[in-house]
Amino acid sequence: MATTESTALGGPQSNITEAHVKRVLKADKGSNAQLNSWNVKDFTQKGDNYANVVTSVSVSYSLHGQDQSVSYVVKINTKYNVDNDMELFTAIIFKKEAEFYEEIIPLLNSELTSVGLRELRMPKWFYTHCEDGQDMIFLENLRPQGYQMFDRRKVMDVPHATLVLQELARMHAASRLLQARTPDEDFCDQFKYIKTNWINFSDTAKEMMNNFFASSICNAEEMLHKVKGYELAEQWMAKNKTDGAGVLERHLIRNPKFDVICHGDCWNNNVLFRYNEDGDPVEVMLVDLQLNGVASLANDLNFFLHSSLHGNDRKINLQNFLTSYYYTFTKVLEAGGEATPFTLQELHQEYMNKLEYGVLFSTMGVTMMFSEGSDTLDLDAMKTNEDVKRVMEEWQVTTIKMMDTNPAFRSRFLASFDELVEQGLTS
Repeated sequence: MATTESTALGGPQSNITEAHVKRVLKADKGSNAQLNSWNVKDFTQKGDNYANVVTSVSVSYSLHGQDQSVSYVVKINTKYNVDNDMELFTAIIFKKEAEFYEEIIPLLNSELTSVGLRELRMPKWFYTHCEDGQDMIFLENLRPQGYQMFDRRKVMDVPHATLVLQELARMHAASRLLQARTPDEDFCDQFKYIKTNWINFSDTAKEMMNNFFASSICNAEEMLHKVKGYELAEQWMAKNKTDGAGVLERHLIRNPKFDVICHGDCWNNNVLFRYNEDGDPVEVMLVDLQLNGVASLANDLNFFLHSSLHGNDRKINLQNFLTSYYYTFTKVLEAGGEATPFTLQELHQEYMNKLEYGVLFSTMGVTMMFSEGSDTLDLDAMKTNEDVKRVMEEWQVTTIKMMDTNPAFRSRFLASFDELVEQGLTS
């Protein structure tokens, strides 16, 4: 009988059982692996994850007479209240991620390997448990391989950002190859959750999203009012502060020319890097795919570049970023015998067309990056639409305080709106 310390931590971690661990070990190491012992270990800090609990399981096992060890990451959903829009959304995006790992990634990887290309850099999936009100996904632990999270409070530089954009391009292009197999059908129709997005998961989703974004937009409007040169951006905030869901809806309209499977939540927290001996990033892993969906590839590009880079770095390097992305995207399609459906110039224009999408998320995302401890956004407290309003109003105080006391936050925040003004999208 294997020994365990799983119940010592309590909470959702105590839902992990020996039967789950055996199932994962078999999927990973084969039926000959014998479980000796296992225990749950904390894996993340507050602010690293918002929608789910993320923990890890350390396992000791025997295989062919040799004692060995391995560890797995476990994502746990604890939200099941279908009368609570926030908890319903959290439960659905958990199932979206489970579907993506179990059903969609293997298809994307098959497209790549069939034309001689490597698989996507994403953690391996081993097991999903969605029964008895307990939802868990068991994944490969990438830390032993040297992958580590990028500090969300730091500005991502060109080498880091380029790696991310190239891997996004590979994922996007692989989805185009998959679609090309059934040109007269929407390949997403074969999946249950991929089309569920921010605003279509319930009858009152738009109201919740408007409440969710309203406080962040009001924050931005108030802070921009105090700074000369951002009057037009302030006007954009005033125009959209009661219709954040409308902005999302406009930019989620599908366009066959740019349609891909998007990561949906690609920012500092959701990418891991491996470094060489000189400290240079050499590989990236894309993780946390709970907001995957089908939309314009420019949504992913705007989300990432606005959430993870300083505006000045984004502006100076934008053409090189888009060129690197386009080159990688095109190479994958060429390997699969498909033509790129747009030019580099058209990609640049599509990126600009989706600029509002990136700015909208940056109004909230920059605050999340710099929040720590008790100032971190508390999604668990959002039980009703009224709770959403209250929590976001409390968070507004945190944002304004950082604007006045944190020069790094102030610089990152203001730079988010420069392109919006320069491109004339505020009118």
